[in-house]
Parts: sequence; C-alpha cells; structure tokens
Amino acid sequence: MATVLSVSGSPSASSRTDRLLRHLDQRLTAQGHQVVPLDIRTVPAEALLGADFRHPAIVAATDLFARADGVVVATPVYKASYSGVLKALLDLLPQYALTGKTVLPLATGGSTAHVLAIDYALRPVLNSMGAEHIVQGWFTLDKDITVREDGTVTVAPAAAEALAQVVDGFSAALGAELPLLAAAG
Repeated sequence: MATVLSVSGSPSASSRTDRLLRHLDQRLTAQGHQVVPLDIRTVPAEALLGADFRHPAIVAATDLFARADGVVVATPVYKASYSGVLKALLDLLPQYALTGKTVLPLATGGSTAHVLAIDYALRPVLNSMGAEHIVQGWFTLDKDITVREDGTVTVAPAAAEALAQVVDGFSAALGAELPLLAAAG
C-alpha cells in the first residue's frame, strides 16, 4: 500500500511517546503499509542545533520525508507545545516537505491541559509545510500508556479505542489518496 514515515519527536528512547508510536506502527504494518521509523533523537545534535542542511543525517531525513506517502508525527508535550527536537528537524526540512502527504499528528502528556497542543502548536506548522491532508490527531495521557519491562505496550481501553480510530482513519486516507496521486503522476 503506502509508505509511512513514523517520526518520533521524543528526546528519550524510553519515553511513552516513542513506545506508543512504535506500537501504532505495528497496526499500520498489519494494514499493509510499509512503515519507516525515524527517531529524531538519533540525529546528531550538532546537525540539528547548528542548522547544518548538508549534514548526511539531515539529508537522509529529508529524503525519508520526500519518499513517504504519509507521515505520522508523535511528540511529547512540553510547555504546551511539541518537543524542541521535533521543532529543530522541521525547521531544517524544505518549506514544502509535506506537500502531497497525509499526516497524522499524535501527542502525549501528563495533563489534559495540553490536549490542544496538536491543534494550536503542531497543526499550523504541518499545514505551513504543505501537508495535503492532516487527519484528526490524538492526545494520549501518559497515565493511559503502560510500558512493561519486556517493552510491550498496553494502552487504557478508551484511549486504545480512540487511537485505533485515528490510525485507521489515517490508513483509510492514505488508501483513498494513492489512486489520485497515481493518476496525477
């Protein structure tokens, strides 16, 4: 089906955001999509903070965005906004890196006070980057995500149901747009 770039904006490898995203990647893979993970924390800090557009890691990330049909962007919420590492990478991508892409924004946080971070902080940036279709995103409370010692993830039933719906909606949007893109090409 489609190639999905799954972008983790978490600066921590053991974060609930990262674990939840990789858990959702499995659902997309089971639906027939090719999922390509990108953990921004693995991009060298000197490339991100030094705005080194020619650094091989930035060039590789830009290429991943270019090749993707759809992009899932997951971030923890800090200070009512998305993570700084995500901001640093988005700033280094071409202005219209999301043109023609379907995008699913996801966020995690400790309080429902941050639930609007997707719509007020992240969505405008994704839109300015030319996203073709930004599907309904979802905010998940940290307390609804349990990571076991073996790495498996369990999501509270209500949150799991909502996440399944937004992921399935994203998957359906990808499927609906692929014939249009093929016809245009």
